[in-house]
Amino acid sequence: MSAAFGKCYDPSGARYGVPTFPWKYAPSDEQYATRRQLRARGLRPGGQPVAAQVMRINRRSGTVRVAYLYRIDLALPVRPMTSRKWGALALAMLARQTSYCLPRSLGCCVLCAYPTNTPAPEGS
Repeated sequence: MSAAFGKCYDPSGARYGVPTFPWKYAPSDEQYATRRQLRARGLRPGGQPVAAQVMRINRRSGTVRVAYLYRIDLALPVRPMTSRKWGALALAMLARQTSYCLPRSLGCCVLCAYPTNTPAPEGS
């Protein structure tokens, strides 16, 4: 067993407070699910606490990634969209299409991220 596997394996929850499993070694899909997996089934966590977690440690950088797992039997159905929510979403998408959005990869506008050396104007 690798050291990273041993740090991520805590099924009793003694070390991290919740049962912790290494990446791809979580119990069956019928017991736990992530938020995205719940959403794909038309469910949401519904205020329940985190039931378990899946942990992955990067060997190069040592960073830890965690995916929280929720119990499927306690999940609630997704709330339906109301007409007001649809209207707010439509307005947000319209604003996004008509205004400039900063690239998240740069963290600032393109002109600030890649300034060009422009010559000084003549006559100054």
